[in-house]
This record gives sequence, structure tokens and C-alpha cells, in this order.
Amino acid sequence: MANEIGIDLGTANTIIYLKGKGIVVNEPTVVAVSRTTGKILSIGKEAGEMLGRTPVDICAVTPIKEGVIANFDITVSMLRYFIKKAIGASFLKPRAVVCIPSHITDVEKRAVRDAVLAAGVKEVFLLEKSMAAAIGAGISVNAPVGSMVCDIGGGTTEIAVVSLGGIVATQSLKVASQTFDSDIILFMKKNHNLIIGNITAEEIKMEVGSACSLKEELSIEIKGRDLVSGLPRTAKVTSEEIREAIQESLATIIDGIKAVLEKTPPELAADIIESGIVLTGGGSILKGLGRLINAHTDIPIFIAESPAECVAIGAGKALEEIKTLHALLISE
Repeated sequence: MANEIGIDLGTANTIIYLKGKGIVVNEPTVVAVSRTTGKILSIGKEAGEMLGRTPVDICAVTPIKEGVIANFDITVSMLRYFIKKAIGASFLKPRAVVCIPSHITDVEKRAVRDAVLAAGVKEVFLLEKSMAAAIGAGISVNAPVGSMVCDIGGGTTEIAVVSLGGIVATQSLKVASQTFDSDIILFMKKNHNLIIGNITAEEIKMEVGSACSLKEELSIEIKGRDLVSGLPRTAKVTSEEIREAIQESLATIIDGIKAVLEKTPPELAADIIESGIVLTGGGSILKGLGRLINAHTDIPIFIAESPAECVAIGAGKALEEIKTLHALLISE
């Protein structure tokens, strides 16, 4: 039998689920390229470690922007590398389910399909990320009950209400985990006159970032470059400051959740009050996020098990149950 894989082609990380084995690849969506020759030097984890640290002649490229392919050729090379890593030395071309944001155009869908086929896959199905997240979180998507999922990924946030094997209401936002990082970078520049990189911003978010006030507020010492003198400097930043930095992005996500709830039929809305909203994606682990959403919606909030991997797991399960879920999959 041919290998079957589920691919979450994320802005921050690419995750591959191999049927019968589970998650086999989880690496940064980063490729290091030589500026002089155009040759690919490293892919994934090794290239991710180069972000913000490359010399003049090396460029660390992120070929996926907001869930959409920004550099086709590099994406193909990256996928070929990850797929080979996932299936090993197999002569059989795999069949794949690839997850896509709901907002992308037909042209962008075609680019995803062509890139995956060019990377050595024999058959491609596309599945919306919100549906994949719901399946991966263990929601019975075929049941005659309304369920709501909010997947906060690296580049996009996918919000959807699912019932009877279909998406009833959905919204895709270009505000997600990497937006929080950008907010923190801008805040540090404006309020501390300190220039920091994406890796430092993510570290701050993970260590002291929060959506709600904490019982014990946190602080962290960070290093960066002084905006005035241009010299390296250390600064102390608190969880209250980071909360202030990301509040607008959090408000956008909450408004998106409310907008989807407003589009939901009353009977399904009643189901959601009972079953709650399931949070998936790496951004869902932000401290206090569930409490903040609950305070604005008065609906119970649950964080899925292995939230960052839910979309890839959902893609893999969709392959395993391809007959029952065939209507959800977009084939050629």
C-alpha cells in the first residue's frame, strides 16, 4: 500500500502525520539559501536556528506567508525534503491531505496542489484548516450537533462552527501567533528604545506573555540593540507590558469569534453553549487566553490535547476515514 500523509503547511512550522505512525516531522518552515549561488544550504530545524543570525551571503527564507505560498520553488524543495524524511526510502509515491486556510483564492489553492505534486506526491486532497483542527481535536464533525473550533496558528487564525460533516460558519484572520511577536517587537522599540528579533520576541511571549492578569505577574531580562547608541543593552520587561502590547491583536481574534457566533443558527449556538469552544494551534497556549475569551463570550473554553499538532493529526485522520469524510476533501 502507498504511504499516506497529512501535511500542515504552516507559516511557522510544517508538521507531517504519517498514517500508522502519527507525527513524524515537526520543523520550522524555514530554508537557508545562498545569496550568491541561490543554492539551498539547509532546511527546517537547522535553517530555523539561522533566523536573525545569518551572514551577508546567506538568507533564511520563510516560503509560506499567512498560510499562502510566497516562494513556489523553495516550497517545493522544502516539501520534498520533509516528505522524504517522513516516509523514508520508499519507492511508492504517497497520497496526501494538505491543510489550507479558508480565505485563500483558487489560484493559491492551485499553487499549493502543484507544489505538493511537484514534491513527489501522487494524489493531493485539500482540507480547510478549521475542519482539520476540529477532527484532530477529537470533535465528532459528522454528528448533528454544533461544535466550534478556533485554531490560532503562526500566520492565520481559523474560526469555524462545524456540524453534520460541514462548515456552517467560518472566518479566517491574518492575525495569529506571529502577529503577537510583531506587536512585542514594536512595543520594545517604542517603549524601551530596544531593537529585538523574532526569536527574542517569541521567547518573551512564551515566558511572560499573557492575555489576562496573572496571580503573580512575571518579568524577564532580555537583550537587544539600543535604538539610540546602537550598542547591545539589557532591559527588563513585565507580563503587564506584554499584555498591553498584544491587546489589539487579541481583540481582533475575539471580534472574529463573535462574528462567527453571530452567523451561527440559533440551534447550533445552543449546542456551542453546552459543548464550548475548542482552542487549537500553537497560539492557544498563551497564558490566560481561555479566560479572556470566556469573559467576552460567556462560553466554556477548552484547549485541545497537543494543540500545535491538531491540524496535522486531523489531516491524517481524514485520510484514514477518507470514505466518510470524502465530502470535506477538495480533490482535483
